[in-house]
Amino acid sequence: MSRHRFFATCGRGIEPILANELRALGAKDIAQGRGGVTFHGDRQLLYRANLWLRTAVRVLQPILEAHTPSPEALYEAVRTINWQQYLTPDHTLAVDSNVRDSRITHSKYAALRVKDAICDQFVDRIGRRPSVNVERPHLALNLHIARDQAVLSLDSSWDSLHKRGYRPHLTIAPLNEALAAALIQRTGWNGTTPFVDPLCGGAVLPIEAAWLALHRPPGLTRKHFGFMGWMDFEIGEWTAIRDEARQGVKKALESTIEGSDLRDDVIDHARQNARAAGIGHAVTFTRGDVRTLRLPETPGVVMCNPPYGERIGEEKELVPLYASLGALARRSPGWSIWVFTGNPRLAAAVGLPPREELAFYNGKIPCRLLRFEG
Repeated sequence: MSRHRFFATCGRGIEPILANELRALGAKDIAQGRGGVTFHGDRQLLYRANLWLRTAVRVLQPILEAHTPSPEALYEAVRTINWQQYLTPDHTLAVDSNVRDSRITHSKYAALRVKDAICDQFVDRIGRRPSVNVERPHLALNLHIARDQAVLSLDSSWDSLHKRGYRPHLTIAPLNEALAAALIQRTGWNGTTPFVDPLCGGAVLPIEAAWLALHRPPGLTRKHFGFMGWMDFEIGEWTAIRDEARQGVKKALESTIEGSDLRDDVIDHARQNARAAGIGHAVTFTRGDVRTLRLPETPGVVMCNPPYGERIGEEKELVPLYASLGALARRSPGWSIWVFTGNPRLAAAVGLPPREELAFYNGKIPCRLLRFEG
């Protein structure tokens, strides 16, 4: 089976963690970049990457790199590819485009020129052209142009891999699933000790922790990946890889995972998400206040993503909450208390010097993952 070059995209700061995940999958020639990791492997590795990667956004297969100082140059570069190796006039396509610091300034127009180049080639050679389907195309393409350099890739994922399917009704989440998984992995927690989120909200941290501990791949129940529309898609290979992964999921947790929050409705929502994730039986959710929280006797990891105080007047109100996390660390010897925040002033309100301080981004907000111990 031939080897290809791939690029798995991720949030800023997550690259080393994603590289470790790829290493565990058997990827070769791994190289960290800005916002992603390049690697090499065969078609089966591509399937496994989409199934297993917890911290990636999507997995791309670059097929064209070109200097594109104008829309015309982009059009001509795209026409140099023989598109009949990737689709037929009976297939559909879609182009997702991102442009920055280039003479081509409009992402949508750049995507249109790619589509035109492909369709015009088919009309010239066959007399018919593929159609566009932006919802679920047979062939999804990703165009990235930076400083007039274009990279056009096959998108093997299509929908972002962070969309696990257990938060269908949540429009704006304080923490997306891929970032949550990255933060958990960065702590070194592996499921053998307790995990507690005392500000659990929609339960993304406890759910991602449970999936990690149970060796459950995040793409296990996903219905569609971009590669399923490719001409070389081998459903037998994919089914065997998915079935092998399903058989490897552990039946029970080795240690406890708990989530708590102040409000009953929040806990109800957390339980609903955990049930949707298939681990409602495994994770315990209780209504509780972090100020009075007592942790299990066996030391483990506390991780939480408290509010950052972005609204006017909110920061001052949050100082006692952050201070209570410091108090929790002081009365819980042996535990590691990990706090993820985008507000350095509130982080100082914890009242303890962090043992570790790691940089990440939550969307566009620069954040720190801080480790405290009493």
